[in-house]
Amino acid sequence: MRPWLQKSGDGVPYAKHGELGEPSLRTVLLANRASTMTSHNEASSSSPVVSLADFQRLIREMYFEKDEARGIDGTFMWLMEEVGELAAALRSGSHEGKMEEFADVLAWLTTIANVANVDLSEAVTRKYGSGCPGCGRFVCICDDAGKP
Repeated sequence: MRPWLQKSGDGVPYAKHGELGEPSLRTVLLANRASTMTSHNEASSSSPVVSLADFQRLIREMYFEKDEARGIDGTFMWLMEEVGELAAALRSGSHEGKMEEFADVLAWLTTIANVANVDLSEAVTRKYGSGCPGCGRFVCICDDAGKP
């Protein structure tokens, strides 16, 4: 099985559109969005919920061939450009501009993870799933002078 061909919790495979006659990722994401809108805030909002794993699959499907050809070094440079744009938006941008730049930074970070074959959900769970890496608590009590 290809690394990007995975099954969701309900057994629906995620694959590139048309491959093996399975639904496109977009179709699966749209179905997943509807099923994950559980809280009253999410249900009343027009913004769909997208998990980190769904987003990583979406970015992989849309851009992986280009990203792999560009490589990690070239992709990292694009990430740094977007971080600079985010810094500018945080200083003097509109809320909409900040949202766009946060999305761009997340997309380029996700792109690097895809090229490096890193599952972001697994990485985040390993590092932060049991609490702060420093003190081990879910509400950090580490000294302010140090990380985190």
